[in-house]
Amino acid sequence: MSTLENTALPAGAALVPLTIPDTLDAQDAGDFVAMVHTRNEICREINGNDDEDSTPAELLPVFGRSEYTQRLWWIVRLDGEVVGRVGVELPREDGSRVAIWWIELLRRVWGRGIGTGALAVVERTARDHGRTVLQAWAAHTHGDGEQLAAPTGFGSVPEDHAARFLLRHGYALEQIERQSYLPLDASTDRRIAALLAEARAASADYGVVRWALPTPDEFIDGYAWLKSRMATDAPAAGLEIDEEAWDADRVRDHDRRYVESGRILHVTAARHLETGTLVAFNELVASTDPERATMQEDTLVLKEHRGHRLGMLVKCAGLQAWREFAPLSPRVMTWNAEENRPMLDINEAIGFIPQLYNGAWKKELR
Repeated sequence: MSTLENTALPAGAALVPLTIPDTLDAQDAGDFVAMVHTRNEICREINGNDDEDSTPAELLPVFGRSEYTQRLWWIVRLDGEVVGRVGVELPREDGSRVAIWWIELLRRVWGRGIGTGALAVVERTARDHGRTVLQAWAAHTHGDGEQLAAPTGFGSVPEDHAARFLLRHGYALEQIERQSYLPLDASTDRRIAALLAEARAASADYGVVRWALPTPDEFIDGYAWLKSRMATDAPAAGLEIDEEAWDADRVRDHDRRYVESGRILHVTAARHLETGTLVAFNELVASTDPERATMQEDTLVLKEHRGHRLGMLVKCAGLQAWREFAPLSPRVMTWNAEENRPMLDINEAIGFIPQLYNGAWKKELR
């Protein structure tokens, strides 16, 4: 693939296909390293902190070849400087119509037409791969101006720079996602201990199991089933979410990327004592920097086992044990759909504080 320079991009701007190096010592690793540094700067502009920073070594395994997702990424150069990145990811599920995309630019280059040119490349790439449903998540700044309400009836975002861009290009707001954080301190520890005791009392038919990746063989099939249900059981509003087929091989591929990155992913799961089936889980991830924020990733209780406080059980049991793995981490970050009131109730009871709101946007190509 050649550098994309056309009339849709302003003078001096180019989209350069991102080379994924074999190692960070390789001669062709420079663009990947520059992409990660620019990504971090953009995240800091959005969040006002470095909680989502990653190192090139942490991200390289994530970008490696996958039989489950096709990834197409570019860096954005303006007068030779890397000022952003553009990505299109294509699920390889049978019959998938979906393309998920990112356009991330440093604020100092907004308003020059780079985003519009990049979006033309994104949509052309989706068409070339037979995808007709385009979906993206955008962070929205706080503001008191005109608000856009989600069609779910839960939450709104301001009609800011990102919203105006997406609306202008035919995208519709489908869902609001809340980003929250939990301070990891003594008062949180006491609250978690009390809530965990209550959850254990309400879930006498279930036990708790934990592991750090790679997943032990005794749990790998159950974990695969839980991961597959994330696509069908989590609230998706009007988004098109492909049903994912997970098996032991896919779990091993998932685990390998975390292990090779040097990050720690710790799973806490609830097991139905009568059947031995895993029925709920929560994931916590620590970066290679012991003082960085923890990321709480997937959390799910299978629909057929809800009503036993299992969400509270796995979250609190995981957080209580987390001090063994990341004793210096100052806080936990997590994301939830605004209409997922049961999970937000759990988070709020634990002490999570809303920080930022993302909009999930969708467009169908004709």
